[in-house]
Amino acid sequence: MMAFLKTDAHLIAYQDSGETYLPALFMAHPLGMSRDVWDTVCDQLHGHYRCVRWDLPGHGSSDAAAEGLSAEQLALDVVALADHLHIEGFSFIGTSIGGVIGQSLCQLVAERLEQVWLTNTGAVIGTADAWAERAANVRQLGLTEMAETIVPRWFSPHYIEQNPEISQGWQVQLGRNDDESYAKLCEVLAQVDNRGKLADYPNYVALIAGAEDVSTPIAALETLKAEFSDASLSVFEGVGHVPSIEAPDHLVEHLQTNTNRATVGETGISYEQGLTQRKRILGDAHVERASKNATTLDSPFQQFITRNAWGELWGDHSLTVQQRSMITTGILAALGRDGELRLHLRTAKRLGISEDQLRQVLMHVSIYAGVPAANHAFSLAKENGWGNPIN
Repeated sequence: MMAFLKTDAHLIAYQDSGETYLPALFMAHPLGMSRDVWDTVCDQLHGHYRCVRWDLPGHGSSDAAAEGLSAEQLALDVVALADHLHIEGFSFIGTSIGGVIGQSLCQLVAERLEQVWLTNTGAVIGTADAWAERAANVRQLGLTEMAETIVPRWFSPHYIEQNPEISQGWQVQLGRNDDESYAKLCEVLAQVDNRGKLADYPNYVALIAGAEDVSTPIAALETLKAEFSDASLSVFEGVGHVPSIEAPDHLVEHLQTNTNRATVGETGISYEQGLTQRKRILGDAHVERASKNATTLDSPFQQFITRNAWGELWGDHSLTVQQRSMITTGILAALGRDGELRLHLRTAKRLGISEDQLRQVLMHVSIYAGVPAANHAFSLAKENGWGNPIN
């Protein structure tokens, strides 16, 4: 559902999938487009990420751009949105000017960023003269007039040939954006130069280029990669400037193959990462109670399960947290582990497991682990808030 936030500079239209128990992923769209570029990606990430996307100033349903616009202000809009949603740490993906916003976040709030993906962008994009000319033309002619020349640069020739209606549709969308806001964003890009400013970012950054991108070619991403102390570059063959539209399946696969977890079997997960995941799933109150009740005897055990059960297992994206919840509940019911089962029955409700889904989990228990185990689990479920009286 669309919502609005008034920041210090802008009235922003945004969309939040809302799953507070999932890691948040903020998604910034390219110049001239809208948050809709992420729709297919968000659908496929359902159950893995809490997707938060918004319209740039003067784009989509957001209000016009403020005076004195800068890349830093666009990044501060993101911070304001995260604060508004009570999200402390978050991952980020941005395309084109969205990637520029991501670079500003790396400089401004590095401590709040988890995983960062920057696609089809650069430390410098184009030239200042070219952006100044684009801004002047938009003010003179308007986006509707210019859409036919701008939009084809977003996609590979083959994609446009196979999907002419996509190009036509985005031309309509581009023409609906605010001319002056678009021109101001062009002027922002004219001033962007992040060379020499990103080396202090302490974490890994994943960069993505489109082999058919004429706006931010591979060379621009190679230059950006050299600015970070730890970055990789992947090239999507046959793809233009907007992989979330042209190759959403490939992009989702790339996001799910989180490079930060590639060596988990060798290096493990930190206690802090596991604690964050544990709190997301079980809630702050439960985790704080468990930590407070720990003694010299079981404190190492609490650290062990936080790193391994919550960080390594529940933090893996191969299954959604709902799938893991149902698996865990079924196993605990079959084994008769009542204490943990009570906890996970409450957790299942917190994670949005439906009554029909829980019923099927326990029906499976009855077939494969025995009717007495399932009968007992049904009883515990009712004690923990499941089911409604039959009139």
